[in-house]
Amino acid sequence: MDPEILGLLLLVGVAAGWVDAVVGGGGLLLLPALLVAAPTTPLATLLGTNKLGAVFGTTSAALAYARKVRIDRRVVAPTAALALLGSGLGAAMAAALTADVLKPVIMVVLAGVALMVYFRPAMGVASDRRLRTRNRALAVVAVAGLGVSFYDGLIGPGTGVFLIIAFTAVVGMDFVEASASAKIVNVCTNLGALVVFGLGGHIDWLLGLGLAVCTIIGAQIGARMALRRGSGFVRAVLLVVVIALLVRMGWDIFT
Repeated sequence: MDPEILGLLLLVGVAAGWVDAVVGGGGLLLLPALLVAAPTTPLATLLGTNKLGAVFGTTSAALAYARKVRIDRRVVAPTAALALLGSGLGAAMAAALTADVLKPVIMVVLAGVALMVYFRPAMGVASDRRLRTRNRALAVVAVAGLGVSFYDGLIGPGTGVFLIIAFTAVVGMDFVEASASAKIVNVCTNLGALVVFGLGGHIDWLLGLGLAVCTIIGAQIGARMALRRGSGFVRAVLLVVVIALLVRMGWDIFT
């Protein structure tokens, strides 16, 4: 890989770490950049390399949040544990299924997310613990722990967005607490997929570790900004990332 291309890819890694730390969706930047930078590399290897870089950045962001945000372990711990299984299953099926089949469905869900966030400005601004009932907690564990994590192993970009919406809409977390909780779950989704890709030999370790350093830098900047600026900032970035995901997937489908 040319030094200029590698340098640009590493800069994208910093940006991806920042986006991931605030709302998730860093794969929206990093995975297309890997596809452009290494067009002859098998897709499974690019997915595995992306996961290697992402797991370090996400872990770094999770640690930064954990020092400042109180995490509801009753909800997050079982979701994270289940996410290891869900993402591993998704990664195992990544070579057998085509993501193009799922993209129209994901676009519809993302459009719903954008409308929900835009037309419900009070959602996620403050924590609503009245929603944190046992049934709702079980629902978010199932949806986020299996459904969203399976998607992360299979495709990836936008996982953090879906996790944040699940935590805010279902169990009433504010956006900062939801983002912090999503990072912990996302660490497990990345690890589950990474193990499968690693066992299959689908990781460029040298490039992945280089990207890991960059995503850590971006993640630390992003987490500190989210903690300092609060839920309103996270909500604004969330809307931008959702719209960007819609545009990206729409471009893939219609071109």
